[in-house]
Amino acid sequence: MKRNKLMAILLCCTFVFGGCAEKREEARQMLTKYSDKDLHEMTTFAMDTVMQFTLYNEEGEQLLIDAEQEIRRLERLFSVTIEDSEISKLNQQAGEGEVSLSEDTIKVLKRGKEIGELTNQAFDIAISPIVKAWGFTTDGEKHVPSADTLVTLLPLTNAEDLQLNEIDATAQLLKKGMAVDLGGIAKGYTSDAVTALLKEKGVVSGLFSLGGNISAIGTKPDGTKWKIAIENPLDTNDYVGLLEVEDCSVITSGGYQRYFEENGKRYHHIIDSKTGYPAERGLLSVTIISKDGAKADGLSTALFVMGLEDAVELWRNSDDFEAVFVTTEGKVIATEGAATFFTFEGRDNDFIYETVKREGGVS
Repeated sequence: MKRNKLMAILLCCTFVFGGCAEKREEARQMLTKYSDKDLHEMTTFAMDTVMQFTLYNEEGEQLLIDAEQEIRRLERLFSVTIEDSEISKLNQQAGEGEVSLSEDTIKVLKRGKEIGELTNQAFDIAISPIVKAWGFTTDGEKHVPSADTLVTLLPLTNAEDLQLNEIDATAQLLKKGMAVDLGGIAKGYTSDAVTALLKEKGVVSGLFSLGGNISAIGTKPDGTKWKIAIENPLDTNDYVGLLEVEDCSVITSGGYQRYFEENGKRYHHIIDSKTGYPAERGLLSVTIISKDGAKADGLSTALFVMGLEDAVELWRNSDDFEAVFVTTEGKVIATEGAATFFTFEGRDNDFIYETVKREGGVS
């Protein structure tokens, strides 16, 4: 369930870059050979979103073609709108038996289930029937479904009823009417795959956005970090802070990005799988920074659903991501690691800026 725009956060914390000083220096020495003629850029449309690439490499033109081909390969596996994709075939066979899947599809489904378990199903890859009922993933008009409809559909959204057999590379949805939607993790998984591909081919400086899911490779050619603005959910022409990042993914979810209004009330697309209604836990947006793009993608949705208190508790018990939260109470709250490379300022807003500590407390 996800957004297409950046509302990001930052991350340059020790858990991401600690112990890599020699590799960073080697990469910076390699970057000195690149000039503006080695700059290559591309904009394409895939996975129902605009994607933009910037990289520095002598073979950049071919590398961008390779990246686009990898994206389209994964899209043909993961898309719910391509009728013969593997995910579509899995959904079509719900309640009827196993479906043979590729290694990538098994992996992304496994990651989705793992993030669901980590977040007490605040991230739910089986939420598709509910999202469809709201009209967010169909061509029909968006509307508030009846309470009876949601009661009927909620039993079909249990990710435990998605069974995976990694040995035989098969999966099955146990109940007829179930459906998987990878919108909350597919772009993060794809960004990881593209990053690995480009690094394997020698790219040491690049930045790309898969519909607002930002991934940075190394630094800029001059050795400085990439700067990413975190969008202001109340004014998309403004930002609430700047991040300086390298070698990580920066992914944002927010209720302001996709929504509709009915009878004077706004309803956004991030659904709480426990209620069937859009999550209302006091957050306008959540940005996750991590080396693990797939996890950052899933967590940005999950933490938005969980709300600030439970989200911070999960962060305190983890060591592989940082976060920035924008709350409905007018606060921008960065986790302690994120605060070390986040500029706490926007162009023109009245937000209160705070940092949440790993050992407890706020400053």
